Amino acid sequence: MQLHPLNIYNTLSRKKEPFEPINPPNVGMYVCGPTVYGDAHLGHARAAIVFDVVHRYLKFLGYKVRYVRNITDVGHLEADADEGEDKIAKKAKLEQLEPMEVSQFYADSYHKDMELLNTLKPHIEPRATGHIPEQIKLVENILKEGLAYEVNGSVYFDVLKYNDKKRYGRLSGRVVEELMSGSRELDGQSEKRNPVDFALWKKASPEHLMKWDSPWSLGFPGWHLECTAMSSKYLGDHFDIHGGGMDLMFPHHECEIAQGNACSHTDPAKYWMHNNMITINGQKMGKSLGNFITLQELFAGDHKVLEEAYSPMTVRYFILTAHYRSTLDFSNQALQAARKGYKKLINGYRIAKSMTYLEDPEVEKDEKQIGQVRNSLEAMFRAMNDDFNSAQAIGHLFNILKKINAAYTGQLAASVFGKEMFDEMIRTYVRFIEEVLGLVEEKPEEQEELLRVVLKMYARAKQARDYDKVDEIRNDLKRMGILVKDMKNKIDWAYEE
Repeated sequence: MQLHPLNIYNTLSRKKEPFEPINPPNVGMYVCGPTVYGDAHLGHARAAIVFDVVHRYLKFLGYKVRYVRNITDVGHLEADADEGEDKIAKKAKLEQLEPMEVSQFYADSYHKDMELLNTLKPHIEPRATGHIPEQIKLVENILKEGLAYEVNGSVYFDVLKYNDKKRYGRLSGRVVEELMSGSRELDGQSEKRNPVDFALWKKASPEHLMKWDSPWSLGFPGWHLECTAMSSKYLGDHFDIHGGGMDLMFPHHECEIAQGNACSHTDPAKYWMHNNMITINGQKMGKSLGNFITLQELFAGDHKVLEEAYSPMTVRYFILTAHYRSTLDFSNQALQAARKGYKKLINGYRIAKSMTYLEDPEVEKDEKQIGQVRNSLEAMFRAMNDDFNSAQAIGHLFNILKKINAAYTGQLAASVFGKEMFDEMIRTYVRFIEEVLGLVEEKPEEQEELLRVVLKMYARAKQARDYDKVDEIRNDLKRMGILVKDMKNKIDWAYEE
């Protein structure tokens, strides 16, 4: 099948651009991972799943991807500012633990959640605390370039001086003059020359828990510096894709671009991708609003806004039903609809894997049916090639599923598609579910064997015309979310949608 050119919406240019890797067929992709001071939530899930599908689809197309996703375990201060307490250190004080205990506990919890959501592990997952020497070296380089200054043991990036050479704000659309006019005047207490400057290295106060030796002070790196250090180490100074949530576009990613240009005179990434936020019943998710839902609460149904528990694959499917750049609104109704959609696809996946082409010499190929399948397959790939539009791709996948179901039930003979198109339809459906969407069948252990035994009992009761027993088995299975399907030549089952 002829694949259409892949286009990516590049936040830096604010338009879709043809995807041309720097070193084809190799692709370097860096994604900002979590700050590990609390349980993963819906926002974490969306970012992880969005870029998991980007990774999966690039692999599906034949690219060799090096996927790097960092873990922030130092330097991320409260309110994403240059002053205040480190988020992990604050949690450590509250729980009377070492900061590294906190970061390890929540990193482990995050990984468990990501495994449940079936996201592929990144090839490299560096931590900020493991790259302090690299961050110190970057600060030294920026100082040598004359784009930073040291005050009382802290080092700040000089945004105005940088802006004279290369515009600060290209990614987010900010204008330095407007940022300056919109900032509070420095009150004489700040060390910064200008309110828009940001910290590269901060001198630690005596009570600060996480600190390292440096040429300037006993201190810690600024939050923005870590991604520049780790992305350049593992992907080079200029790589293909940099991803993250839209909330990171400014100031975090903007600062990364400035740091990259200061050190290596080039933008860190060619394409910048940002997923949009998740709202809950139309409101922004936040602890103060009482609608902040962690993934564990979602999976267990343990939150006041939840009517029931929702499985990891339901959540994954829900996230994929919206384009990554659009706002996604969470509600119980939306999750319940997502569960139905997921089960329809998985029912199709289960039966597709069992199907083989059977030639019927009395049935000829139907060019109309073949054309409909071909058009749906091509439309599905066009959607994915158009900025990874998984929502549209899933719509076309359902059209393919209709044909598979028709062939499975005998409504259409396999021969109408011909062997070549039939095999391509089945193969592509199964591969797309597995390799691109990353959906897996959620089932209890030993379910298949147990159902085989129950359906044998059902068949015997039906043959004996023991309709009370037939109804009893059917109703019991339905309560478990399993539907019995009486077909012409066999008895099968499906997940209730």
